[in-house]
Amino acid sequence: MLTDSGRVEVQEKENTQPVTLLDVAREAGVSPSTVSRILNGTAKVSPDKRKAVETAIATMKFEPNQLAQGLKSGRSMTIGIVVQDIASPFFDETLHGVDDGLKDTGYASVIVSGHWNAAEEAARIKLLLARKVDGIILLSGRIEDKTVLEFSKHRPIVATGRALHSATAIGFKLDNEYGAFLATRHLIELGHRRIAFVSGPVNNSDAMERLAGYRRALQESGIEYEEELVAEGNFHEASGLMAIHHLIETQRQFTAVFAANDLTAYGVRLGLYRKGIRVPEDISLIGFDDLPSSTYTTPPLTTIHQPLYDMGLLATRTLLALISGDEIVNQLPPLELIARETTRRLR
Repeated sequence: MLTDSGRVEVQEKENTQPVTLLDVAREAGVSPSTVSRILNGTAKVSPDKRKAVETAIATMKFEPNQLAQGLKSGRSMTIGIVVQDIASPFFDETLHGVDDGLKDTGYASVIVSGHWNAAEEAARIKLLLARKVDGIILLSGRIEDKTVLEFSKHRPIVATGRALHSATAIGFKLDNEYGAFLATRHLIELGHRRIAFVSGPVNNSDAMERLAGYRRALQESGIEYEEELVAEGNFHEASGLMAIHHLIETQRQFTAVFAANDLTAYGVRLGLYRKGIRVPEDISLIGFDDLPSSTYTTPPLTTIHQPLYDMGLLATRTLLALISGDEIVNQLPPLELIARETTRRLR
């Protein structure tokens, strides 16, 4: 183009051609097959090669066709997730970890609910298998381990709340008994000897383990276990409200309450408030889970921290490793006591 000054300028034509996998391979100095295998998660390459490919992808703004990749690799690029209660904050926090674990992997998720029913869980897993998901994350549930192992013969499964270890199924669970022991011991160390317990459902393994931890802490401290100080709940707020009303009506004396989970503790707290009983001045209260909202209760709830986000993140990474044949590392952080403002030393 001729300018006013007479100089000739060369107008560079904008490159409108899309960046291809071959372009990325040339830029990174590797073969196209290496790029492809890195993209679909099957590559076992040196860190330098992987970094070179990732840098080339970022620099060239390469956007792989995930559908084409999936067809070529025989994958749907989806994973199925079976939760028990989509509305529960417990599963919501875990799903945040799953979601972050899937970032930049090309995978999408399909979420279904088993509603704490073994038959429904099995039906949902069959549905996910029919949709050709590449793997399944089973968050808690009541389906038997042997059934999980049978399903894993079709697609890899990672399950929480159970101990599994096979070529196609990995399970990991938190130490509920130890967490409940920590909670009860905390109250005992504060001088409490009469500690009520609002349990979870009697047919739930987590609930039974937490009852066992409560009983062990009492026993090790020489405190007699009193069945009358235990009220059954169902891990929901309303059951905590009903349970504390029942405990108060029995006229049994207690100075502290251990609720089997945070949602139950919220109900207990409301019940105590309605009876004009102050927390922690009159009754100390501790939960189990450390849901995000427990920081904002009045007063903030003392509880046992479960690494729910980490559990979702780890479950996702473990499943992707099972799918791609990579090394599996599945160690969760330990449970820990989070002391806030609903517990105090007995005076």
